[in-house]
Amino acid sequence: MREATETAATRADCVADSAGGLTFHISDWVRPEPGSYDDWSGALVLMRRGAGPADDAEVRLPLGPTADGRLQAALPGTVALPEGRWDVFVAYGEQEPRRLVPGLHDLRSLVDRRPGPSTSPLSVRIPYATKHGNLSLRTWRRVPHAEAGEIRLEDGAMAVSGRLYRVEDPAGWLDGAVAEARCRRARDRVCTAPVTADGATFSFTLDYARLAEGWGGGADLWDLWLRPADEAAPVRLGRILDDIADKKEIFTYPVRTVDALHGTAAVRPYYTVDNDLSVRVADPD
Repeated sequence: MREATETAATRADCVADSAGGLTFHISDWVRPEPGSYDDWSGALVLMRRGAGPADDAEVRLPLGPTADGRLQAALPGTVALPEGRWDVFVAYGEQEPRRLVPGLHDLRSLVDRRPGPSTSPLSVRIPYATKHGNLSLRTWRRVPHAEAGEIRLEDGAMAVSGRLYRVEDPAGWLDGAVAEARCRRARDRVCTAPVTADGATFSFTLDYARLAEGWGGGADLWDLWLRPADEAAPVRLGRILDDIADKKEIFTYPVRTVDALHGTAAVRPYYTVDNDLSVRVADPD
């Protein structure tokens, strides 16, 4: 970074690994004068958006010079970051942290990521550029996690396949499980569908007509869950194991119309702002 220049944006390159870790590199920085390394310090600072003063709202990662002259900071996958959006800053010595902007990102290891067997929380961090061009991270930390895969639109239905992670016995957890669609507007309205499982993979088909049975106009939003046969907690379906921080505008699905008591309803699956899978039942456009 050109520390004396307020107008020069500091760029950070980022490399992701398959374990959920990130390594940041900063090239445009000014080396301290000879003899001043003893009192020099730098940190990559992560600040969680919307966090209160009592929350874990800040994480500082030490920066150190590398052999090629860059500064490097590591965020291992084992470091627990609460779910949310984290803005990325750089701080030198006693200076105020300054926003970083994205450089070159190598996120190939995040594409179609397949975590290994474990019962520890699944950590996902995806760097992205904000609408103002700054560097931020979208993070998830889930146990268990139901990763949505292919979604096929059939006649009056959607067929979903996926994979369950972070349970000791995925096949046992899925044995007798059902998919649940829960209506946000009326919590007592729940539609279920049987789950077919093969090891850790699962699939189910959700009938659109059932979602539209009690629809009375406006928009009904249905959140999709997996519920096991035993008393274990249900798991929200989402898609987080790739390099796309915000799926909502990227993964879009066609609208299908179904007949309901109120009239014709338009139904389509979509991903929420948290990359969870839901279905919208509403008036046709």
